[in-house]
Amino acid sequence: MVRKRFRDPRTGVLLSKSFDADKYLRKIGLGKEDHHFWKQVGKALLCTYALFGAAWLFNETSPLGWWSLKPKPKEEKELAHLYERRKFPYPGDEEAMNDFIAKGGMIGTTIGPKGLIENDRDAYNFQKELQDKKFEQEALKMWLRMKNEVIAELQEKGFDFE
Repeated sequence: MVRKRFRDPRTGVLLSKSFDADKYLRKIGLGKEDHHFWKQVGKALLCTYALFGAAWLFNETSPLGWWSLKPKPKEEKELAHLYERRKFPYPGDEEAMNDFIAKGGMIGTTIGPKGLIENDRDAYNFQKELQDKKFEQEALKMWLRMKNEVIAELQEKGFDFE
């Protein structure tokens, strides 16, 4: 009968050579036979991110100013025909520059309906104004509905209202 000997302890380089990483990677689905699958997954992710990136970039820097992926409120769409695009003169053209300054020039930040100049209206204030208008309309509707209900109840009880 042959006696069993203890194995020499492996340290350093010998330990790293004995470690079979592929065996453990195969158990979690990352072995050599899975390379094709993960390559396809990587390609799909790359294409997806490329498409989303292109859509985002196009939305931010759209050459078609009238077509972007950002929705516009109904009121803004209805009022769009009232707004005019202001044409700025070429800086070297003195006569056009004088006419531009005489018409109002660069006064104000926003050009309102029919080319009127408004100082305190930006996109946020415009949106807030529209929300306030909607809120007031809803409050008025609710008030009228409640008033009509009270009148109807009082008429049922016999009181006469005109």
